Amino acid sequence: MVNFRQIIFSLIGTQLPVVHQSSHPELVNEKSIAIVGAGSAGLAMLKTLLDFPDHNSWDIALFEERENVGGIWLPDPDPNPPPVLPETPLYPALHTNTPVPAMTYPNFPFPVGTHLYPSHEHVEAYHVRYAHYYNLLPHIRFNHRVLITSWIGAPDNGFWNVTFSNHKNETYYQAFRHLVVASGINRIPRTPTWPGQAEWLTNRTGLRREIVHSAWFRRPEKYSNKSVLVVGYSSSGQDETALVAPLAANTYVSIKSENGSYHRPIPSNVIRKPELARFTKDSVVFVDKTEINVDSVLLATGYEMRKPFLEAGNVILVKPTARSGESSTKTLITNTKYIFPLYRHIFSLSPQYPTTALSFIGLPEVIPRPSDMAQAIFTAHAIRNASVLPSRDQMLQELAEHEQKSRDEGFDPYIKGHDMPDNTRSCDYQDELLDYLKEKGVIEDDGKKFVEEWRREMGSYDYLRRGWDRIEKLGVGDDWVRGVETEEEWSDVMARVNEWQKAYEENS
Repeated sequence: MVNFRQIIFSLIGTQLPVVHQSSHPELVNEKSIAIVGAGSAGLAMLKTLLDFPDHNSWDIALFEERENVGGIWLPDPDPNPPPVLPETPLYPALHTNTPVPAMTYPNFPFPVGTHLYPSHEHVEAYHVRYAHYYNLLPHIRFNHRVLITSWIGAPDNGFWNVTFSNHKNETYYQAFRHLVVASGINRIPRTPTWPGQAEWLTNRTGLRREIVHSAWFRRPEKYSNKSVLVVGYSSSGQDETALVAPLAANTYVSIKSENGSYHRPIPSNVIRKPELARFTKDSVVFVDKTEINVDSVLLATGYEMRKPFLEAGNVILVKPTARSGESSTKTLITNTKYIFPLYRHIFSLSPQYPTTALSFIGLPEVIPRPSDMAQAIFTAHAIRNASVLPSRDQMLQELAEHEQKSRDEGFDPYIKGHDMPDNTRSCDYQDELLDYLKEKGVIEDDGKKFVEEWRREMGSYDYLRRGWDRIEKLGVGDDWVRGVETEEEWSDVMARVNEWQKAYEENS
């Protein structure tokens, strides 16, 4: 199988221009911030910065390589074939797997009449409406792709030299004191390989076999009357399995034995298989020695935690085998699952630049937008006043303690990444960020938590998705959301659907 990752980064490396070197950080505006990405995280950061009364004294630029806001929710319906990366893994039939009230920026609900689990168009339109409502568009440079970011100067005084291209593929450079990376986490496909797969791919007369990552999945009709194996059963694996199974001749799903948490049951017309072990010239072999014959293998195997423009500027090193932070005392590192050392999943603790020089928004694999906003508020205040943060040594110590606590709880971040295993921890994380600012006297303590109680409660709504699926089948979704406008009303709808479905299942 083609090594997509090597091709992608070799192409990037051969096509990038030489970064302009400068030795005059004193000429760079102290109040300059570059944000990369106009998805949910980038919009949250931009809006937060513009909320400050003195925002006009700041030089703020958001770079977005595509033509509109929305990030992953902005469609790319006909991507080029591998190894050219699609602009998004979004496919036409995608619906949200999270109820939309939980996906909102605080105090900015979805429009009246939106169904709880709508199609992707509704989420993209939400981002567009948000950007227009808060007048964010004038600060966004669309069709501008960041190619390289390099730190120029000393560890305590320097700037980011940002190399970017515009829609004409013209290359420019601009200096910024602060860099905020909000470029998403679903960009570089994780493409495992197995023994024998090259021979399996080529040993077929007639129709061509394929092994393709779900990033390129678009239309399930492609798999009509074929035998298909889906590897992985996270959100994308579940969706693809459900879409392909009614059309395919045979559908299998390979799930590692230790992965026992699924959002949806495996459809009755799908055969579950254990972890994939190898290929022969004719078949796919699993760890239990069973074999199957298939035409296509869909890899729902997730994405690598990579930032090409940081790697191109030697800001972050890639060490896939790293399993601890002991090697991260000199620079930032990714093991393709976890970026470290980061303070609270946000600020780089590399000693090559000040602690507020490089930050990340949106790395935790949680429900976006509320979490993005909590991170953005925390980041914006720290950028404006670095004394808000502890010393680098204190932050490194806090990080080490957090990582060890996670390991003790069976959730090693060097393996699991920035994910937070449940809704409670995600909510606690957001509250802790804002509570910290309140304790420091940076923002007013109004006695309220950042996370509304209804967002916490929805983590226990075990019947909500099945209830809404039944409502949709009954064709009465509009009745449930008619006139629903405020966050309190949306919260009430979710609670009622959950109780309605719970009673139905208990009495069935």
